[in-house]
Amino acid sequence: MNILHIDASPLNDYSVSRKLTAGIVKQLQSKQANATVTYRDVVVNAPAHLSTAVLMASQSDPSSWSPELHADIGTSEVIMAEFQNADVIVIGAPMYNFSIPSQLKAWIDRVAVAGKTFKYGPNGPEGLAKGKKVIIASSRGGQYGDDHAMDFQEGYLRTVLGFLGITDVEIVRAEGVNMGEEAKAAAFAAAEAKIATLG
Repeated sequence: MNILHIDASPLNDYSVSRKLTAGIVKQLQSKQANATVTYRDVVVNAPAHLSTAVLMASQSDPSSWSPELHADIGTSEVIMAEFQNADVIVIGAPMYNFSIPSQLKAWIDRVAVAGKTFKYGPNGPEGLAKGKKVIIASSRGGQYGDDHAMDFQEGYLRTVLGFLGITDVEIVRAEGVNMGEEAKAAAFAAAEAKIATLG
């Protein structure tokens, strides 16, 4: 089993989602002794946000690309290879202003690519990344539950992953972590109990 481990919180050691993803990966490894893990920190090694040059690169001769564009395209290719080679993807997704960090969105923009992870056909879009499992470590300062009008985090992730053909999505959630120490401890306990069932 190939595991791709993505962290996207700028909070480093203070991050709830990073603690959760570490626990998830450890749990998966305990169940699969032969599991390999590829780690990508999209904060430390943040992919650039999409540019005109990147979006138009396929329409031009690579010999005309600048060194910067070659490097950017090279990063995209590595990110795509990591994604396509993964059987299980563990994504740390803290809620930032009701959505996800821009660094995680930049990573998604590098893996949601027409002709590689989805295509358009006579019946509309078709995901090409079928058969993968995604486990999302969702952290939230407040309480939002499963269906909240202000949640553009978990719903967005499920939608974009589903568009790519990934329907096996599990969420390990710790919410209310900024609502006092008691609430934070309860959130961690609930998340850890869920993690113990994985694999």
